[in-house]
Amino acid sequence: MAFEIITITKAAANRINEIIAADEGGAIGVRIGIKDAGCVGVSYTIDKVQTPIKGDDHISSHGVEVYINPTATMYILGTQMDFTTSKMSSGFTFKNPNQSDECGCGQSVQLKAVDLEELAKARSS
Repeated sequence: MAFEIITITKAAANRINEIIAADEGGAIGVRIGIKDAGCVGVSYTIDKVQTPIKGDDHISSHGVEVYINPTATMYILGTQMDFTTSKMSSGFTFKNPNQSDECGCGQSVQLKAVDLEELAKARSS
């Protein structure tokens, strides 16, 4: 069984499909990355993709195309991307096993790179 960099829930895929359908620029998917931000460290980025960037990691899930910036791959391995809606807000959420902290307002997180040796041991068990 291949290890997926990120898993996409059906709810997230549905929202990505809505974004793509509404895009007049011909988006074919989304690109996930991270950037320095906030008081704790980094925040996730999600951008529409018209043309894939050579070197990006790529997955297809629930009928959507998701590209991953290779500089983010080691920080998001094993992450689940979801889309949630509450009375006060809606948005993409990330359940990331590499997250060690988050700020109080939820705008940034602290991520550590995956230990590939530990990952290999866990997968062989």
